[in-house]
Amino acid sequence: MTTIVHVVQHLRPGGLENMVLEQARHGAASERHLVVSLEGEGTAAVAAWPRLQTHVDRLRFLAKPAGWTPALVPRLARLLRAEGAVAVHTHHLGPLIYGGLAARLAGVRHLVHTEHDAWHLEGVRRRCLQWATLALTRPRLVADAEHVAARIRARLPGWRPWVVLNGVDTDHFVPGDRALAREQLDLPREVRLIGCVARLHPVKGQRLLIEALLGLDTSTHLALAGSGPEEGALRRLVARLGLAKRVHFMGWVDAMPTFYQALDLFCLPALAEGLRLAPLEAQACGIPVVVTAAGSVAETACPDTARVVPPGDVAALSTALAVQLAGIARALPSDPRPYVLARAEVRAMAAAYAALRQPVAR
Repeated sequence: MTTIVHVVQHLRPGGLENMVLEQARHGAASERHLVVSLEGEGTAAVAAWPRLQTHVDRLRFLAKPAGWTPALVPRLARLLRAEGAVAVHTHHLGPLIYGGLAARLAGVRHLVHTEHDAWHLEGVRRRCLQWATLALTRPRLVADAEHVAARIRARLPGWRPWVVLNGVDTDHFVPGDRALAREQLDLPREVRLIGCVARLHPVKGQRLLIEALLGLDTSTHLALAGSGPEEGALRRLVARLGLAKRVHFMGWVDAMPTFYQALDLFCLPALAEGLRLAPLEAQACGIPVVVTAAGSVAETACPDTARVVPPGDVAALSTALAVQLAGIARALPSDPRPYVLARAEVRAMAAAYAALRQPVAR
């Protein structure tokens, strides 16, 4: 049995963290996947994110304090040796520093590092730190989107990453009965329903989506799944605009396939974003999407069924939503699920990473 250890900054609900758990779940039968969280503690993490309960036997927590913690490197190296790690896979800059150095200290043969966005490369200090750590640890460098790969090539001379798109489990995210899904989630049945799942934070753009709703027919409602620091401000905006009966704050939703199945249309109005799983999950459920051309988001959009609009443009967003809803009423656009099956299936992602952990042919 080959042991692969993933190193992440923390284990809180998010696209990166979901992707790592999916890799662990869909690894080859000959592989044993562990996930090391630099921050946090197991009991609290599972209580905050119940999905972790099914993975608890493969999770390790190091309770890293804030700030640079040099002692964590030898501690992590000891853990890698104790677990018999053959490969280490790090995600983002912090885990690369600690996990990459620990892997080399422990004599781990294979190191893979994935960048899930590239915003940090715009700062000189972080860019230099990343370049130095890559030069010291020499991982196989991966970008999870073409946009991220392009920024890496531009900002880190000499590094040309592989591109492995994030994948979703198309056996889990499947089309379903819309009326039943709405009944289960206590959502209105006789409306056109747009949905968004993301942390309630200004950069996610829910404020723009609420404002765009004003330009749509009053029979169109909006369901927001997620929580976050912007919730109070968004609720006040909804009340001020007179949309309280049309905007449904769902909070944390455990049954995400049911949420997508309840929708007519999914929208991610982000102002800046990496390659998010949510649009792929919605499309795997047969739900067309409207997304913004922010970061890597557009790379998730089926070219035959989706609409992509500039970030921050409420008028363009409202128009795109209206056009999509009108098309749905005429049985258009067509099913986006085949796009996800062909381009962003979790098993293909897991196989691509497994290939990168193999020795280089000479």
